[in-house]
Amino acid sequence: MDSVRRTYTIMRGRHIDKRVPSKDFLSSLDKAETAVRLPAGTGKDNGNPSWKRSLPHVLVASLTSLLFGYHLGVVNETLESISVDLGFSGNTIAEGLVVSTCLGGAFIGSLFSGLVTDGVGRRRAFQLSALPMIVGASVSASTESLEGMLLGRFLVGIGMGIGPSVTALYVTEVSPAYVRGTYGSSTQIATCIGLLGSLFAGIPAKDNLGWWRICFWISIVPAAVLAVFMELCVESPQWLFKRGRAAEAEAVFEKLLGGAYVKAAMAELMKSDRGDDADSAKLSELLFGRSFRVVFIGSTLFALQQLSGINAVFYFSSTVFKKAGVPSASANICVGVCNLLGSTVAVVLMDKLGRKVLLIGSFAGMAVSLGLQAMAYTSLSSPFGTLFLSVGGMLLFVLSFATGAGPVPSLLLSEICPGRLRATALAVCLAVHWVINFFVGLLFLRMLEQLGSVLLNAIFGFFCVVAVIFVQKNVIETKGKSLQEIEISLLSSTQ
Repeated sequence: MDSVRRTYTIMRGRHIDKRVPSKDFLSSLDKAETAVRLPAGTGKDNGNPSWKRSLPHVLVASLTSLLFGYHLGVVNETLESISVDLGFSGNTIAEGLVVSTCLGGAFIGSLFSGLVTDGVGRRRAFQLSALPMIVGASVSASTESLEGMLLGRFLVGIGMGIGPSVTALYVTEVSPAYVRGTYGSSTQIATCIGLLGSLFAGIPAKDNLGWWRICFWISIVPAAVLAVFMELCVESPQWLFKRGRAAEAEAVFEKLLGGAYVKAAMAELMKSDRGDDADSAKLSELLFGRSFRVVFIGSTLFALQQLSGINAVFYFSSTVFKKAGVPSASANICVGVCNLLGSTVAVVLMDKLGRKVLLIGSFAGMAVSLGLQAMAYTSLSSPFGTLFLSVGGMLLFVLSFATGAGPVPSLLLSEICPGRLRATALAVCLAVHWVINFFVGLLFLRMLEQLGSVLLNAIFGFFCVVAVIFVQKNVIETKGKSLQEIEISLLSSTQ
């Protein structure tokens, strides 16, 4: 390890172009990495590190995704009783605000997520995201007015805005490369469990006017567990190394990978540090520099994800099912089950088929399912056909989304962003996500009234087709590659 440290010290002491890595620099670090990749005396590759070491840390981090899913769906079954209890029943704008105010808060949280995550570290960022969700849920559960509900939802949204960014970063940075896709998809499963839990929790709200308050109180428990158990988790080794705490990064790698892999992991980490100033990440670099392409890909993927109409399904599926004459409680449970099933498929296939294949298949399946839903409301469909196509199309839509368009964008972006800019780039791209999410949540019911189901589904389907074309032309495959290999590859392609 001393030889690697000496190599790193020498490289840091040289004058290196901050825009393009020196070939001598990369060559020297390649030699250092090769020298330490194999344990002494083995003479052969030591295989992959155990996934069991990093799993507990990923599971705790996934509580953020569970909370995200729960708050995403908590107003689905309860919105009607909330509106009656708080006196705004029948006001579609007020109902939309109950949904979208949370998303507005998430936008604010996402804007500051990069500063928070890089400033205090990944572990403290998790805890800071849990705090407004605890306070906000308490305010929503105890309020007697629409204004109080909106305030509570806004506070919850701030926590939700910080959460996805830090989760994507943390899971990416603590996972071995060969299971990074699987772990990244597991956060989507946590989101599905949270969403399904909110749907189950909301079932009694139809018969018990005050039950919706219990639904908000429930969410405080996993938020508190997240804040407490994150104290037992490791910090991101990338963040520690960037802060000049190399010895602590080594200790974390030993916990996550095992002693035999520490030297190789540190060598790769040093290889990705190309002599840039770790504290010089600026927004201008993302908007005008070499990293613009990464931000463009990430922002466009998140925009297309939301313009597909997926969150309109999660927010207002009860309303849609009611129009089709289907009991909303049982139908929404089916939505949650399909979401969970699709996410499970993604976990199995993410590190086998790869990110790009899943994205293309996912958006294509969503386009087809939206076509089926549009057909359901034309004169060509019989009453039974309307029921089958509308409900079946919606379930197929959710299933398709969960296999790729749901879990891949945040995972892919956290993989392709340079380590120095990763948190800031995620914050920018997720801000785009929340802005579009906000307007979809706010305007969906009004658009459904004004445009009708056929035209609205056709618009969402168009964006899904655009997504297929965009992914095919712009997205690179990252499965099985270390973060440092991806970064060096992208740097080489821009020279």
